[in-house]
Amino acid sequence: MDESPEFAAIEQARDLVIDSIAETMDLYGITRSVGILYGTMYMRDEMTLDEMREELQMSKPSMSTGVKKLQDLNVVKKTFHRGIRKHTFVAEKDFFKFFTNFFPPKWEREVQVNVAAIEEAQADLQDVLNKEGLNEDIKNEALQLFEQLESSKAYYDWLKRLADAVQSGEIFKFIPIETK
Repeated sequence: MDESPEFAAIEQARDLVIDSIAETMDLYGITRSVGILYGTMYMRDEMTLDEMREELQMSKPSMSTGVKKLQDLNVVKKTFHRGIRKHTFVAEKDFFKFFTNFFPPKWEREVQVNVAAIEEAQADLQDVLNKEGLNEDIKNEALQLFEQLESSKAYYDWLKRLADAVQSGEIFKFIPIETK
């Protein structure tokens, strides 16, 4: 391995970016170790699990779990080379593709979970509102909550449309990619 100051500077620059990628992914609910794994793969062309394990000093089960998580997020792909027994993996290097793969499923999950909860809560509130002889204060509180939940549906509709626009690439018509 090269021990020159220039090589050390290159490795330091690489490590700085890997660390920032890991920190950013941590903000979005991906463990730091999986973020470091993605960042390391991002900085390399292709890597086998053994190469990743050696470079990152992670256990094989942790490495496999991390790679599987990144594959599930559609930001790492398994590659095939005829005549080579070990699988290699490559990270998505286009951050626009990463964005369109990573965020929409999270937003869709947010919509699904919250809309289901809102609909269930509204059904329960409707049961309360349908009761005869209901105390006026309770009725007003149930109605206010029902209406608050109803108005929140606009956000979830918007978020679903945003997810669809990002996944389809339509978002880039409105906010074009500018390369320098």
